[in-house]
Amino acid sequence: MPSFDIVNRVEMQEIDNAINNTKKEIATRYDFRGSATEVNFDRKEKVIHVVTEHEMKMESVMDMLLTNLIKRKVDPKSVKAKEMEPTSHGMVKRDITIQEGIETEIAKKIVKLIKDQKLKVQAAIQEEQVRVTGKKIDDLQEVIKMLRTQDLGIPLQFINMKS
Repeated sequence: MPSFDIVNRVEMQEIDNAINNTKKEIATRYDFRGSATEVNFDRKEKVIHVVTEHEMKMESVMDMLLTNLIKRKVDPKSVKAKEMEPTSHGMVKRDITIQEGIETEIAKKIVKLIKDQKLKVQAAIQEEQVRVTGKKIDDLQEVIKMLRTQDLGIPLQFINMKS
């Protein structure tokens, strides 16, 4: 029976490359000369830590980071920035989490959208992904086409297409 998986995966190496490009850009920009701006990536926790002097520089760092992520073909929906917090040294910090996998709520919404299509396919939630099976590949392609038009707040990839 034909099937495919709906997943949300982020290539950590590409995020690492985007952060390194952002660090280089910070080092060469005139408005950041002499500033104590730090961008660190915790691969294990999947969190980017940004510390800088004030809110305006934080916005500039965020713009640079998002631009570099887009250049590396990482969907900006896969990163979620938390609120800025003041630090003890009069600086501001912000944590940016990398969202990987499909949360249960979003997976349920995907299954409901697929069932509303009234196609002869079955959708099943498996851990952090959704498996869709059906008798016809055309029905599966209709599901992919429909999901690409939806805005679920996370990027979706369609993998393991088997016929």
